[in-house]
Amino acid sequence: MRNILCAMKKLSMILLAIITLFFIVKMEALYVHAYDDLTAKVDELFREWDRNDSPGAALGIIRDGRIIYKRGYGMANLEHNIPIKPDSVFRIASISKQFFAAGIIILEQQGKISLDDDIRKYLPELHDYGHTVTIRHLIHHTGGIRDYLSLNYLAGRRIGKRKNDYFSMKDHMELMARQKGLNFKPGEKYLYSNSGYVLLAEIIARVSGSSEADFLKKYIFDPLTMKNTLVHTDCDQIVKNRAIGYSPMPDGGYKIDITRDQTTGHDAVFTSVEDMFLWDQNFYDNKLGIDKEKFIKALLTPGRLNNGDKITYALGLDIGEYRGLRTIRHDGAWAGYQAEYIQYPDQKFSIILFSNVSTFNPSNRARKIADIYLADKLAKKEEKKPAPEKKKLKEKQLLACEGTYWLETSKLLRRIVLEKKKLYYVRSKTNRTELAPITATEFIMLGTPQEVIVRFSDQEKGKYTKVTVIIAGEDSIPGKRIEPFEPTEADLKEYAGTYYSEELDAKYRIMVRDGKLYIKFRNFPKDPFNPLIRDAFSFSEGFIRLNFQRNEQGRISGFLVNTGRVVDLRFEKLEAGS
Repeated sequence: MRNILCAMKKLSMILLAIITLFFIVKMEALYVHAYDDLTAKVDELFREWDRNDSPGAALGIIRDGRIIYKRGYGMANLEHNIPIKPDSVFRIASISKQFFAAGIIILEQQGKISLDDDIRKYLPELHDYGHTVTIRHLIHHTGGIRDYLSLNYLAGRRIGKRKNDYFSMKDHMELMARQKGLNFKPGEKYLYSNSGYVLLAEIIARVSGSSEADFLKKYIFDPLTMKNTLVHTDCDQIVKNRAIGYSPMPDGGYKIDITRDQTTGHDAVFTSVEDMFLWDQNFYDNKLGIDKEKFIKALLTPGRLNNGDKITYALGLDIGEYRGLRTIRHDGAWAGYQAEYIQYPDQKFSIILFSNVSTFNPSNRARKIADIYLADKLAKKEEKKPAPEKKKLKEKQLLACEGTYWLETSKLLRRIVLEKKKLYYVRSKTNRTELAPITATEFIMLGTPQEVIVRFSDQEKGKYTKVTVIIAGEDSIPGKRIEPFEPTEADLKEYAGTYYSEELDAKYRIMVRDGKLYIKFRNFPKDPFNPLIRDAFSFSEGFIRLNFQRNEQGRISGFLVNTGRVVDLRFEKLEAGS
């Protein structure tokens, strides 16, 4: 009898297990079915990449602690016909920064560093800038450190494009040790700089006594079981399951886009969607650091400027919002790869999107995915304001606006040109925007993503002398009319000569040809200089500006180079024969 009861008990337990399993499977099926319509909309966003003759992307959508949808679109390797899968490994470019920032917090919790330490405590070869740059400044991009990518461009290196442009951490440190100046006083501004995070990686290596790759593996990747994640420190290193980076060819098809850059910190983490999910979930249930609560709080704390203003950049993460919902995110783009990671923490919803083609726009698609899945939580899209009613002006009124204007705060030259009864805002030969009149003195730019108003004022002798560029949500940019700087060939010869920068260890040769000024240096553009104002020129579509300086005798003694992320880098004029 006892045997019969035992058998019946075992049978009932088996039946209960089968019924439970049935309901789990059934619920899972219902759960998946509920998202079928949504995933179809998502797939439509990737339709152009969902092919076997094109690179593409890997996607992971996370909700409430689980990946609710993951897919690969396109090919990881076009040569061997290998499709992209959720476990394909991608270079994630600047999304790497948050991992190195996390490594810095781990060192701080170990008592080995302080975020307020002077970076020269660990990197003594750096120049004494006259102001203290701290580790905290590097983390938040507020230290004024010049960006190494811009510096290398100015030094004639095309990082990542050719074998002879190989660039190591040692090369970077030598370049940074040459820098004598900062872009601005530490803490005064926010200006994104890849150099800061390369320096953070070097600090991790020096303080820990191991490579930055081994340190992050030991203290981040292994504890989170991110088995397919690594810091790529050798450009010849084999990465299993790697999706190769590509760029499109002008006449169709793709070419492999490979970097020879071996610096880390700003870049160099390779991972997969499935591994990145583990990192994403660690924000909710942290397994890293000594003080686990403070670890996450530190990562998500935005920086502040000297005046107390808060910036949105935390530790390798930007804290913002999208349509009323709080977001934590970063994107990345480098050498044939594009990436986006965005978390909506209050909804426990995240999107991971990695691509292996340089023209892919992951941020735009990630927002569209959020629109699909969070439709009931997102604030309604702001209705576009009706376009201001256009006013018809007489040609005389339009001619009053025409001229050359100098925008002092941004050091930019802009021309207002009248052609075929239409007014244009001209930035360069290939970059112009039509201005439509909305009053006699105010014009709106057509076709710009933000509303931009150009306002003219203070008329003298039938011409406006001042202009104000008003961009929605930003500070207005004042400008004044100037007489066009049209140097003669004799004027240009004054600027000709050879110039040397100790900070770049580079010589520029500036010459006059056919009445125009040119620069001869390695792979620089062969286009002539564009004169701005007296002693100021630009080239490379305005990306590089040269401000020539004169000595007490009024002769040219050198110039200062400015780009978006490099300010006032000095070149000295060499004597003939130097």
